[in-house]
Amino acid sequence: MKIKALVAVRSGSVRVENKNIRPFAGSTLLDVKLKQLNRISQLDGIIVNSNDDYMLSIAEKYNCQAVKRDEYYASNTVSMSDVYRNMAENCDCDVIAYINVTNPLLKDETIVKAIEEYKNNIEKYDSLNSAHLIKEFMFKDNLPINYDLRHQPRSQDLPDIYALNFAISIISKEKMIECKNVVGYRPYIYGIDEVEATDIDNQIDFDFAEFIYKRMKE
Repeated sequence: MKIKALVAVRSGSVRVENKNIRPFAGSTLLDVKLKQLNRISQLDGIIVNSNDDYMLSIAEKYNCQAVKRDEYYASNTVSMSDVYRNMAENCDCDVIAYINVTNPLLKDETIVKAIEEYKNNIEKYDSLNSAHLIKEFMFKDNLPINYDLRHQPRSQDLPDIYALNFAISIISKEKMIECKNVVGYRPYIYGIDEVEATDIDNQIDFDFAEFIYKRMKE
């Protein structure tokens, strides 16, 4: 079983301009993630899929496999399902560990354990997907969806609802093409804490992640 990490990056991020390659803690998010993945001996390689030649040059600097993505699959209008299928079709491995650069607080040991859990449970689950607990009072259409307004529980007694954070997802190439997703039909929801789950979507996220990352390195 050949397992490779797939790192998908593109130019044109909107909410945080050039977030993958802008300065981050004396480096960049892309550099940080590729350095980390090179430390994971359980991986049989690292694939960087991008429409951006500069990002692909960074990949080559770390001896990663650089795959040029067609601009159509890097646009803001294409379906993410089509992007997943296209990326999987361009991977030369049996299993894909899809790992986002925008989760810089994910620990090495968490990646290693996730790979072990996937291998040990491959007969029961067809994907492993990182998620974190949501213990908040949630509403939809002005109605609570996870508690009774007239019998309000303590926040710690709310039901365990997990949110996917895509810090790490592991799935076979074949299943990723079939599902057009990194989530299979029988996913193993792999819990990680909220700090490791931090995903950079906006400037506040970027600043928070950079602050915590620097403290972790001290």
